[in-house]
Amino acid sequence: MSETIELAKALISKASVTPEDKGCQSMMIERLEKVGFTIHSLPFGEVENFWATHGLSGPVFAFAGHTDVVPVGIESQWQTKPFEPTIIDGMLYGRGAADMKGSLASMLVATEHFVTENPNHKGTIGFLITSDEEGPAKNGTVKVVEYLQKSNQKVDYCLVGEPSSTNTLGDVIKNGRRGSLNAFLTIKGKQGHIAYPQLANNPIHLAVPALNSLCDEAWDNGNEYFPATSFQFSNIHSGAGVTNVIPGEVEVVFNFRYSTETTHEQIKTRVLEILDEHQLDYDIEWQHSGLPFLTPRGALVNACVDAIRTVNGVETELSTSGGTSDGRFISQMDTQVVELGPLNATIHQVNECVSVEDLESLTVVYRQVLQNILV
Repeated sequence: MSETIELAKALISKASVTPEDKGCQSMMIERLEKVGFTIHSLPFGEVENFWATHGLSGPVFAFAGHTDVVPVGIESQWQTKPFEPTIIDGMLYGRGAADMKGSLASMLVATEHFVTENPNHKGTIGFLITSDEEGPAKNGTVKVVEYLQKSNQKVDYCLVGEPSSTNTLGDVIKNGRRGSLNAFLTIKGKQGHIAYPQLANNPIHLAVPALNSLCDEAWDNGNEYFPATSFQFSNIHSGAGVTNVIPGEVEVVFNFRYSTETTHEQIKTRVLEILDEHQLDYDIEWQHSGLPFLTPRGALVNACVDAIRTVNGVETELSTSGGTSDGRFISQMDTQVVELGPLNATIHQVNECVSVEDLESLTVVYRQVLQNILV
């Protein structure tokens, strides 16, 4: 069994359900120290984080990832025990196999080999590791980034090991992500008996034209890298569950996944204009969970595309689809960020698994990215 698979299995065996780390980072730190890395342990609250570096000059290339995993769900539905890594027909099963302990194993082994072969490499290699990516993301990468900024440490390039591939290893890399903005809207009317509507003011009736206007609005047209901003309702609730009462208010929850063509402040302004145009009595609260970020073609994207082509013979598609990731925090340092990892078909599911062969190839790809950037 290869070094990568042995390490992946060791990491998967730790039941590090967010925000727990369960010793995964200690395992990684011990190996990084052996090849000359300087370690900065950065716990915040109950979250374990570390920043490790090898080298003293620029450019700074960092691997980023997380040791925490999502809960296993209904364990009886797994064909193997989720924290007892098992290989069946060339697939490594276990919670976190694809998201993202397999990537952590690949990046660490790739780095060990690179540093051993290139002890005097140019630039600096960094590791930014957290146990708070699958949770609230309040005391993890965002806090490490604040630490780096306060200590004037720059990161030029960052490869996040999120599972980005769709059908074949390396067929998709994420070179950006959309921003995410949630709204919690309450539209007020007047409660009353349903047989006497003239004595009430139905908030559902009041809401429908305004909600239709929100649905019909063209928020932007996207650009070369991003689709147009998406608007979606996630919940509408009103009434007391009876048939003879007009409700007094309706609660609506909706989300924007927005591109770099607009800002969350511009979206907020336009939403309020639409609601006011319909002369509604309303309250609204906002939750902004992530800024959009984009790394266009350049040194990092080209290094990754070349590595995938060299190792796997695959032509890579650049994508900004999917949810948010910790890349949104790292990009705030004016860092070029990409996400490159194994197939994402089973992430957050029972029987999560990753191809053993893909993890072996991913290790070589990561090693080639280091070669492309730092040699």
